[in-house]
Amino acid sequence: MIDLAYWLPVVWAVILIAAISIYVVLDGFDLGIGMLFAVEHDSGRRDVMMNTIAPVWDGNETWMVLGGAVMYGVFPGAYATLLPAFYLPIVLMLLALIFRGVAFEFRVMTKGAKQERLWTMGFMVGSGIGAFCQGAILGGVIQGVKVTEGAFAGGPLDWLTPFSILCGFAVMCGYALLGATWLVWRTTGQLEDSCRHWARRLAFGLIVCIVAVSIWTPLLHAPYLRRWTEWPNLLFVAPVPVLVAVLGGFLVAGLRKGHSKGPFLCALGWFFLCLSGFGISIWPYAVPPALTLWDVSSPPSSQMFQLVGTAILLPIILTYTIYSYRVFRGKVTEADGYH
Repeated sequence: MIDLAYWLPVVWAVILIAAISIYVVLDGFDLGIGMLFAVEHDSGRRDVMMNTIAPVWDGNETWMVLGGAVMYGVFPGAYATLLPAFYLPIVLMLLALIFRGVAFEFRVMTKGAKQERLWTMGFMVGSGIGAFCQGAILGGVIQGVKVTEGAFAGGPLDWLTPFSILCGFAVMCGYALLGATWLVWRTTGQLEDSCRHWARRLAFGLIVCIVAVSIWTPLLHAPYLRRWTEWPNLLFVAPVPVLVAVLGGFLVAGLRKGHSKGPFLCALGWFFLCLSGFGISIWPYAVPPALTLWDVSSPPSSQMFQLVGTAILLPIILTYTIYSYRVFRGKVTEADGYH
C-alpha cells in the first residue's frame, strides 16, 4: 500500500520545483531585458527589446503565484518559517516587480514625453532589484535559517551575508544573459549584434559566479559536503559540472557562429543545471538545515484535495503559456509595435 504521508510531499516538492524553474525561465529573461537597458541607450532599440516580451511578460509571474500557493497550502511549516526570515527581501522584491510593471505600461503611454525617461529608469531599476532579491533569497535559503522548535529564531538581517549577496549578483548576471540570448533569438540587425557581444561577456561572468557558488555551497553545512563528495553520491552528481562546461562551450560557439536559438537554449540549460545542483545539495530539507519536507507539510487529506485542483488548473496554465509564446513567435523589428 502506498504511504501517502511519505509520497505526497515528494510529489508536491516536484511540482514546486517545476513552478520555480518555469518562473525562472520565463520571468528571468524579461527581467534581464530590463537590466540590459543600462547598456542600450537608443530609444528605438529599447522599444524593440520591450516589444519582444510585451505580449507575454505579465503572464510569466503566474508561476511565482503558483509557487507561493504551494508553499502556503502544502508546506505551511516552511511558509511560516521562511516568510519572517525573508520579510525584507520579499517585500523589496514585490515592490520592485510592481513598480517595474507600472513602468512598463507607462513608458508606452508617455512615449516622446519628458516622463518617458523616468519610466525607462523605473523599468531598469525595478528589474535589477527584483533579480537581486530573488538571488539573495535563494542564497539565504541555501545557507540555512535559524529554527527553534519549528519557528524562525533569527534576526531580520540574517539573510544578508556575503554568500547571499554573491547569489544575488549571480542571478542578476544569469537573468541578463537570458535576456541577451533571448534578444539574439528574437531581434535583427545592430541590436542582435550588440546582444551577441553582451551575451559573451555575461556568459563569462556567470560561469565565474557558478564556480564560486559551487565551491562555497558544500562548505556551508556538512550534509552538503557529503552529498557532493561521498561515494556513491559522486557517481550521480559528477555529470552536473561536466554538463555546465559542455553547455558553456556550445553557448560561446553558437554566439560566434551566428546561431539564433541555440545560445538561449544553452543559457536555459545552465539555469536548469544550477537549480539541479541546489536541489541535490539541500534535498530533502524544506528549511535547511533543520526541517525536512515531511516536518513542514500539511495533512495528507489536505494535500490530496489541493492536488486534485492543481491537476485541473496546471494543464490550463501550461496550455495558455505555450499558446501565447507560439502565437507571438518570430523576429521583432522596429516596425512592430505594442499598443
